[in-house]
Amino acid sequence: MVTPKFRRVILKLSGEALAGTKGYGIDPEVVYSIASQIKDVIELRVQLAIVVGGGNIWRGISGSTKGMDRATADYMGMLATVINSLALQDALEKIDVDTRVQTAFEMMAVAETYIRRRAIRHMEKGRVVIFAAGTGNPYFSTDTTAALRAAEVEAEIILMAKQVDGVYEADPLKNPEAKKFEQLTYIDVLQKVFK
Repeated sequence: MVTPKFRRVILKLSGEALAGTKGYGIDPEVVYSIASQIKDVIELRVQLAIVVGGGNIWRGISGSTKGMDRATADYMGMLATVINSLALQDALEKIDVDTRVQTAFEMMAVAETYIRRRAIRHMEKGRVVIFAAGTGNPYFSTDTTAALRAAEVEAEIILMAKQVDGVYEADPLKNPEAKKFEQLTYIDVLQKVFK
C-alpha cells in the first residue's frame, strides 16, 4: 500500500469543475468521476475535507456588478455551494464513501452546521467532510474558506482544483497576456496589492 505524504488534506474544488465542458450547472458524469477519485484517496487513509465553490451556478460578484446588493448576491453564491456540496455528497455515498456536509449557517434539513471539533472527529473516523456555504459571511471567496477551514482543522495542505494553473497578475481567461508568477512570497503579494 502507498503511504500518503499528507495525513489531513483540504481539497478546494471550483464549482466550474462540477460543470464539466458545459461550463455551468452540474454534470453528473463529471461529479461521479470526481467522487471516484476521492474514494481512491480515502482508501489510502487520508483524512479529507472538501470546500466546493458555486461559480457553476452563481457568482455573487457578478450579481453585484449588475446592480444587486453585494451581500445578497454573495449569500446566493453561498447557497450555490450548498447545492454543489449535496451533489458531491450524493455521488460519494452512491459509491459507499461516508460523508458529512457541514454548512456555515443553519440548514438542518440538509446538512450539519459547521462545528470544528465535529468536523475533525468525522475526518478521524474516515468520513469525507464537505464544507458548504463559504464562511457564512459575504465578501469572502470559497478560496478564503478553504484557507480558514484548513487552519481550523489543522490540515497539512490545501490542494486547489481550479481552472487556472497558478497565480497570475490578471485573470488569464480574460487576458491571455497575463503574466504567471512562478514563485511568490508574502512580501511580493503585499507589494503588488499596495503599490
